Amino acid sequence: MPWKLTGQYDLRCNAVSDILKHMKNRWFFGFFLCIFVFFTGFSLNSQEIVTAGRYLELVSERYSSIRDYEARIAIQSGASQMYGNVSHLGPNFLRIDFTSPAEQVIVYNGESLMVYLPGDRAILNQNIGSQNQGAGLATARGLTLLSRNYIAAYVVGPEPVPLEEGSTERVVKLRLARRSASEGFREIILDVNPDTRLIRRVTGRSVNETTVRFDFSNIRVNQGIPEQRFVFDPPPASSMFNDFLFKDE
Repeated sequence: MPWKLTGQYDLRCNAVSDILKHMKNRWFFGFFLCIFVFFTGFSLNSQEIVTAGRYLELVSERYSSIRDYEARIAIQSGASQMYGNVSHLGPNFLRIDFTSPAEQVIVYNGESLMVYLPGDRAILNQNIGSQNQGAGLATARGLTLLSRNYIAAYVVGPEPVPLEEGSTERVVKLRLARRSASEGFREIILDVNPDTRLIRRVTGRSVNETTVRFDFSNIRVNQGIPEQRFVFDPPPASSMFNDFLFKDE
């Protein structure tokens, strides 16, 4: 069975339960899955012979040429906001060092996912490499997830438009509309830099009408990021909680 985040956590461990009850951003883990797919499985090979589909293919080709990626990241969901720095090393290394919440860290090293919560001095750890079987990674399944489950179209047209009202930054806006009601997001808007074909912003509207937005700025690619960056040394006296995810029975 595939791994799935459902917003519920393993009540067998009261300590983990208490930690998660006090987390203000319950959407945090859903956000991680979204960003995880974006970096480790993002290549859209749309089979639709339409202008928007072809542009999506060009974006996919651009990302397939990227070995490593660094950027500032800002996440917003309702009134909740998070900021930090994201690093990615292909095919499946990911690290986010947050400045807000300060010192919070997410690390995925290709085998295990680790989330450090400094306020609780807690480390949530989950081995997902073997169970994941390549889903969401650079595999045939991972590379076709969005193109298979969403239909691409331009929001306005192929020409660049302002990122938002009053902005001088111009992007190409693509709308991905879900093909079936089983998808977690009703639609996803991709704002793409027309010169670099790198994604500047991702906005998702969930089934419960919650909007989650990811902004990427100061993007740097192919800088020679070492694997050592994705080794996280927990602070002394941190509590470790294993298997904080669970299978969808």
